[in-house]
Order: sequence, then structure tokens, then C-alpha cells
Amino acid sequence: MAPGAVEKAEAAFAPGGVEEDPEKKKKREEKAKEKELKKLKAAQKAEAAKAAQAAKAGQPSKKAEEKAKKAAAVPAENEEDPADPPTPDGEKKRLAPEMAKSYSPAAVEASWYQWWEKSGYFVADATDKRKPPFVIVVPPPNVTGALHIGHGLTAAIEDTIVRWRRMSGYNTLWVPGCDHAGIATQVVVEKKIKKDLGLNRHDLGREKFVAEVWKWKESYGGKIGKQQRGIGASLDWSRECFTMDEKRSAAVTEAFVRLFKEKLIYRDNRLVNWDCILRTAVSDIEVDYIDLLGRTMLRVPGHDDLVEFGVITSFAYPLEGGEGEIVVATTRIETMLGDTAVAIHPEDPRYKHLHGKFVVHPFNKRKLPIVCDAELVDMSFGTGAVKITPAHDPNDFETGKRHNLEFINILTDEGNINSNGGKDYEGLKRFEARVAVLKALNEMGLYRGAADNPMRLGICSRSNDVIEPMIKPQWYVSCDGMAKEACDVVRDGRLEIVPKQFEDVWFRWLENIRDWCISRQLWWGHRVPAWYVTLEDDELTEFGVYNDHWVVGRDAKEAEKLASEKYPGKTYTLAQDPDVLDTWFSSGLFPFSVMGWPENTADLQTFYPTSLLETGHDILFFWVARMVMLGMKLTGQPPFKQVLLHAMVRDAHGRKMSKSLGNVIDPMEVIHGISLKELHKRLEEGNLDPREVEKAKAGQTLDFPNGIAECGADALRFALVAYTAQSVNINLDIQRVVGYRHWCNKLWNVIRFAMMNLGSDFVPSQQLDLASLPFGCQWILAVLNSTVEKTVNSFEALNLSEASTAMYSWWLYQLCDVFIEISKPALNGDDADPAAAQAKKATRDTLWVCLETGLRLLHPIMPFLTEELWQRLPRRQEEDVKSSIMISPYPSVVKEWRNSTVELEMNSIEIAVRAIRSLRMNYGLQPKQRCALYLLCRTPEVADVMTKGSDIISTLATLSSVKIILEAESAPAGCAVSIVDEQLSAYLLLTGLVDANVELSKLQKKKEEVERFREAITKRMNAPGYADKVPANVQEDNLTKVNKYTAELATIEEACENFQRLLIG
Repeated sequence: MAPGAVEKAEAAFAPGGVEEDPEKKKKREEKAKEKELKKLKAAQKAEAAKAAQAAKAGQPSKKAEEKAKKAAAVPAENEEDPADPPTPDGEKKRLAPEMAKSYSPAAVEASWYQWWEKSGYFVADATDKRKPPFVIVVPPPNVTGALHIGHGLTAAIEDTIVRWRRMSGYNTLWVPGCDHAGIATQVVVEKKIKKDLGLNRHDLGREKFVAEVWKWKESYGGKIGKQQRGIGASLDWSRECFTMDEKRSAAVTEAFVRLFKEKLIYRDNRLVNWDCILRTAVSDIEVDYIDLLGRTMLRVPGHDDLVEFGVITSFAYPLEGGEGEIVVATTRIETMLGDTAVAIHPEDPRYKHLHGKFVVHPFNKRKLPIVCDAELVDMSFGTGAVKITPAHDPNDFETGKRHNLEFINILTDEGNINSNGGKDYEGLKRFEARVAVLKALNEMGLYRGAADNPMRLGICSRSNDVIEPMIKPQWYVSCDGMAKEACDVVRDGRLEIVPKQFEDVWFRWLENIRDWCISRQLWWGHRVPAWYVTLEDDELTEFGVYNDHWVVGRDAKEAEKLASEKYPGKTYTLAQDPDVLDTWFSSGLFPFSVMGWPENTADLQTFYPTSLLETGHDILFFWVARMVMLGMKLTGQPPFKQVLLHAMVRDAHGRKMSKSLGNVIDPMEVIHGISLKELHKRLEEGNLDPREVEKAKAGQTLDFPNGIAECGADALRFALVAYTAQSVNINLDIQRVVGYRHWCNKLWNVIRFAMMNLGSDFVPSQQLDLASLPFGCQWILAVLNSTVEKTVNSFEALNLSEASTAMYSWWLYQLCDVFIEISKPALNGDDADPAAAQAKKATRDTLWVCLETGLRLLHPIMPFLTEELWQRLPRRQEEDVKSSIMISPYPSVVKEWRNSTVELEMNSIEIAVRAIRSLRMNYGLQPKQRCALYLLCRTPEVADVMTKGSDIISTLATLSSVKIILEAESAPAGCAVSIVDEQLSAYLLLTGLVDANVELSKLQKKKEEVERFREAITKRMNAPGYADKVPANVQEDNLTKVNKYTAELATIEEACENFQRLLIG
């Protein structure tokens, strides 16, 4: 294969590299490939013609025959690129005899997954006691239709680990499943029936609405499985589960019953995060916060007019008996309808005379006590007096309990003022009441002003509603004892958290934990297995009014039995709690409920506790901690031995991914590619508000003006795994994924090069004779061995980014950039020469070993491409070869390949090559210009190494000859020199290749041109008023240009000095 067919790596391909414009690069690469391919075809056809003539003359040549075969293998210009024949579903992929000229993700990824799955490669065996188990449960994605790129990151990381463990001899189990996602799913289906039928869930009724959700789940739930298969996730689909399937539902009920019996679940009236649109309590993780610097008008669902936030309003409460007033301030003026006290600091001298006094509510004339509270009140803030609304503020709630105040709820579940708010306000929406209360206070002369007030506003992530603190009777889990156990297992090493920095977060959360509200006022979810007993002689008959009238059972029959035992001889009625359980409660049981708990199944015995839990750091507390607490309580063991936390995926600008911004990325869109038009269409078909659709389209147009290029699953996976070095946030740039797509093409070309140079009759040797291998072959095996060791150690440490870097560096910088190039002379050697034939055989065997081992090394991250390429490689005779790369053994260190001496010597050779290449570049030599090199070695040891590597240096530095000289000798005149180090200098003979005077003249013109450009911009920047009148972005661009021209001038000066030295020499 002609030099250049395996292209030099571009910086854009490297992790963290500086990327050139992808479109320009693509055109340049395509042009270069086309040019090289034409050269290759011409040369090989010429060789084929020579071979044919030799055959006619009766003088056949093995070398000519071999080259003729290669030439025949090159398709003619008008021939179609080889395509794989169709493969019946589930069968092993049928490959075309010849490889396509370039890598196609769609073609490569076809058929392999179906064959892996049908062959049972993903299925774990609970009866296999020979292999150690390795178990992961997938963090169950919400069954809301589609995975986003964050799920893609999870799948890439977990599948990489699972495939590595499987190849390393473990009985691997990776359990798939989906979460019913109570709020998220209910919201999606509610929007759908509103859009399709113009109805809400209350119009349908609970039974019909839940039936609609199940229908939706059956229709759309399968999409997640297709996406996971598309990204290559080797999940054990025979164990797929759903958090609301029969077995998982039974586990949820059992857990609730057991915890209730141990008095760890109880019912109480407390403040919750209430969503007035969804009409349910929501968890802390479903509350986003926006920071307001001052007065801000926001749109709130359910309100036609914008609502004012970020303002603190002061008003006066009249003192009882007309003795004056006390001024308080609030950011939620409407809550004064539910005030039950005013608090002051006991040491505040301004209010000493008011201890034990009362104020009078101006609207309902209710007497409100003035209470002394040093815990709540800051004397230096505002007036030093605080209004207390215990039923609608967390701090006031605690104050109300301390002072035994009345708790008055003024809001309905929909967020309207109820009868407790007074007849003048009853029925108003809460923010309409805000305006009405303010007006009334003004009219009564009690308004004292308003001011900007920085604040954090809680917004429900599901509905965008402003969260309202509301007092509600709910079910709670007592967490103190379980939280202590969860801390203990981390401290004593039974559970390891990676990265370790998150241990502090773990302890901080758990040591300050509050009891967990597990009630949700939804219709979709696990119904609370609790029944309320209404006795015939109860004084109050409102449902749930007595917290001690509840019985908890596994079903209605058991509840009936418990009620009759609790109230013998009494007449009563039973009604099940209409609420459902928090989704996190069922997902908290996931690691053992998927194994069949509470039954003592074979899976539970073999695979529990699991080995690893991998998830995003944002749910360390909400999910991971709760799994540990529930696992310890219900099974007596931590549910996993390690926790690996990955970063949050953000867009290239560092913004959180949001549908309204249009920056949410579906992994399939990166794998298959998508046009901008199709991206817009997806937005239009979603549930976004029409106003947000236009905003999202604008964001997509800005970020993806040409859509998203087809990258393939392997490139996406590698990019995501490489990004894991960032432990907090990943700013995902799709162009980096495109870069790895180009690298996949390089891997494809390496194997294509190998297949052309190994020949169709090549059979790998059973063993390598290491001592007889050429120096370059010994080196590539030694560095491959080091890479295997580094990769395995990185995997063991769960440092996947480091593992990917090790693989990438070996394939690109050592195999492709060096070994492939230095192997070409040997691969093209004359078979008639015994020494050349031996070198060719050794080089071919080494190349095969490198490719076969390297593909197995890379497989966990890039499963599709490595399977396809591995299947194309020749096989050793009489070898127990596995049918798939995914069940082949993972590479391990080969003791015999270790050769630190060769590695050190090659390192010295590579340093010399880099110095020579730099010298060539400084003097503007073109690749076709080969010149003689003289290496001045100042010690015999260095001379020996350079002599050994002279052929390598000649090949890699594009030289006509290499001569080793000692200090007693000197290089000829007309040489450019580079001091490599204190023991080695390189002299490049440039006589006849470079006209120093001509080059100096060109550089001088270039220098003058650049100076003119720089001077023009500098003149504009120094003009009067520039700093004030010119936009900041223009000033920044000008400064960038000046710096660029300055750097360019420095480079030109250096080049001029080089040519001046050449003239002097």
C-alpha cells in the first residue's frame, strides 16, 4: 500500500486536541485519499502488467505474482465499493470478501447486535459457580419515550466495564429495566390526552387515565430498548424488568409493610413542596432554583399575566388596643392571609414593651400573638419583626411548632385561596390574591413600601410551576438509623465511592438527613398499601383525619383482617389511601427487587449483592443513598460494593441540556446523523409550548447549522468514555465525536492495509520467535504489552478515560504513525532474498499479533467496529478460536514481550526523528525532497542505538541516507544542524535542495505583508474613543488578530535566522 494510505493523525482526533474546521479537514482528507488511491491503483496495475508479461515469457516471479494479486484486489474506478451481502435476522453477519474503501458506521454496525443477542452472549448463568460474578443493574431510565445523551454516557461506561469483565472470565450480569417515573410519565400522558382529546385526567377519571398510561407505556416503552441496543449495550434482556411489573410491585408492597411494622414508616402533617399544576407533592430533586437579583416578571403556568418576584414588601400590623403598629416584610404578601403570629428577638430593645402582646389581623380581626424567638429572628435584618405563616413556610413551620401556634392553610390543591383566606379573596388564584392583598393594604393605609430583594425561586422541573410550601398529611420514612448505617458502610470500607471526593457529600447529606416524604398525590404509580379505618362512632369523619386509624397490609384482605383485630366488635368502613408512592421508593429497592426479592431466588443467591453501581453524581443522595439505606435494612447488606459516579453532560457551551433550549441530544441522532430540518421536526412533534418551540429551533440552528453528522455508535461511545476524565461536568462538543468517527476510519484503513499486505494465504505463526524479530517488531510488542498493562490497571481503578487514552495512543501514535510506516520496507521485501523473506514473515506475524490483540483491547469501548475487523483477520491453525471477539479473552501482560531496553532505545530514536522533522519543516522541505542525514554521536552507546535505528530514522524522517559519524569526523558543508541533546546532533544536507536567498526573499515579502496588517489594526485600536465606542466583541477580535500577527512575525523571524545560518555555513 502506498505511503499515506494510513494518514497522519490530526490534532482534532486526539482527546483535548486543537480542532481545525471539520468541513475543511474533511475535504482535505477526501482529496488526499483520492490522490493516494489513484497512485496506488496505477502502481499496482503496472506491477500486474509486468507480472503478466513475465508469466508469458515463462519466467514467473513470486514477488510479481503477489503484487499482481494485490493489484487485482483494487477495484477499478467504475466498480462499486464492496458491500456486505444481506444477513438473515439473528444470524452471524455475512461479510463481503473485500473490504470497502472507507468506513461506514451503518454498514459496520448492521447485524452484529442481533447475532450477539440471539447467541446468548449477554445471558448470565445463576448456576455457574466456576466464574466469579460481576453484576451491575442499569439505572432504570424513565419510561417516557427516549433516552438522552446522559443515558448514552451511562450506557457507554457500563457496557465498557461489563464487556471487559466478561472477556476477563467473569459471570457477568447487567440487568436492564425501566422506571415507571410517576410524575414524569403522568405529565407526558396528560399533555398527550390534552393535545389529542382536549381533556385532562380528571375528565377521564382515575381508572381510564391509568389505562391510558399503560397503553402509552406499551406503545413507547420499547423505544428505550431499541436505543440501548443501538448503542451496543450488552444487557441481559432475559431479565428485563419494569418497576411496576408484578414482581417489582410485590417487592414495593412488602418493603412498605415491613418498614411500617418496624415503625420506620409513619404518617404526619408536614410541609411539602407542592405543585399546584400537578396537584402533588414533589421531591427536592424535582425542584430547580432560579436566582433573581431583584424585581423580575415571570410567566407562571395557569396565570395569563406575568407575576412579580424578587420584591420584598413591608406592611404594618396594628397593635391590639390601638397602641401603635409593628412593621413586617415579606416576599409573598398573599401568605399574610394565613399569618398566626409575629416574631421578635427577645433581646431587641425596640420591642421589649411588646412581649406577650398581640397584633390584630387587618382583614379578619384575628388576634395574633407576638412571640419571642431568638432562633428565627435576626435583629439587624429589616425591622427585626417577622410575620409567621406556619402552614406555608419551612422556617415558620418550625417556629409554629416551637410556640404551639395555629396552622392555617389558605390554599386549595389547585393553588386558589380557600375559605380560610377570607370571603374577599376566596377563589382567587394565589398570585391574583397577591395583587388584591397589596391593594387592600394600600387602601387601609398599612402599606409601607417595597424594595428589590435577591432571592432563589423554586420551580418544578416537570411543570415549570412555582413551588408552594403546603402542609399536608403524608407518609414518611424515618431515616436517622438507616442513614447512620449508610455512613458506616462507607467508613469501614464495605462500600467504596469513586471518585473519593464525593464521600464528603455523602456524609454531609446523610448526617443532616430529614425524614423522607414518600406520598405522591398522583394516579400513576404504586398505590400506598394502607387503608383508613372510619369508625361508626368517630367524631370526625373526614378521610385520614386520625393518624392512628390506619392499617397497612399486602392486600385488602389482609387489611380487613388487621382492622378487625385492631377494632374488635366495632363497626367501620375501609378505604385505601388514593396516593401513590414516591418513584424513588421503588427504585430504591431495584438492586435486589430485580433479583426476585423478597423470594430467595437463585439470582438473589448468586448475584446479590451486586458488584458496582454506576450513575450520575446528581442522584448520589436521591437514589444511591436510599438504595443503600433500604438494602441494609431489608437485606442486611449494602446492595453493591462500589459506586462509580460520572459527570453531568452539558452542551458545548456548558449549559444544562433543556428541551426549551433545543440542546437535548438523542444518542441515535449522533449515531445515525440527522438534518437540521429533522431536528426542527422533532421539536414540533413534542410537547413543548409553541413559544418554546421557536426558541429551541433558534438554539438548534445556532449549534447544528448543518445538522449532526453520522458518527456511529463506536465513535460516540469512545468520545463519551474519553470525556469521563471530567468528574463534575462534561461540555459535550459533537465535533469531538466527529473526530473519533475519523479515527474509526483510520482503524478501518489499518486493517485494510494489513489484509492487502498479509495476503490471502497468510496463516499466523503459532508463536513468535522474539529473539529473531527485527528491532521494530520487538519494540511494538513491548509497547503493546505496556499498553495492555496500563489499560487493565486503569479499568481496575475504574479510570476509563485513562484506559481510552492508553489504547488510543498505542493505536494512533505507535502502531499507525510508527510501526505501519517502518514495516512497509519489510512487507515489500524481495522473497527471493532469504533474509528479506524472513524479515517479511516476522513483520507479518508481528503485525497480525498487534492487530488481533489491539482489537480485543479496544473491544469493550468500540464493540461493533472491533467485531467486524476481528472477524476479517486470518486465524491461526488448530486454534480454539472463539466465535466472537466479545467472548474472547481480554489481553493480559505477556512476560516475554517486556523489553525496557528496546523501549528506551526506540524512545531515543523517536526523539531524533522529531528533531529531524522539525529541521525539515524549518527549511520548508517537501515530503518528496529526500536528503542525506549525518548523525553526530558523542558516545559509542548512542552510536550503537542510532546505527540500530538508522533504517527507521530514514523511513520516518523521509531521508535518502543516514550516516553515523563520531566526534572525530565532521559533516559536510551545506548542512542544517539540530542539537538533539548533549550526546547527539543531526546534520541535514540541504545542498541543491534549498536556495536560501530565494527563501529569504519570500519570507521578507511575507514579513512586510504581515507587518502592514498588524499596523492597520493597531492604528485603529489606538484611535481616540476606541475603548468607548467600539463594541466589546470587536475589540476582542482585533486583539486576537494583533496577537496572531505578532506570533506569525516571530515565526518568520526564526525562519529567516535558519536560512541566514545556511548561507553562513
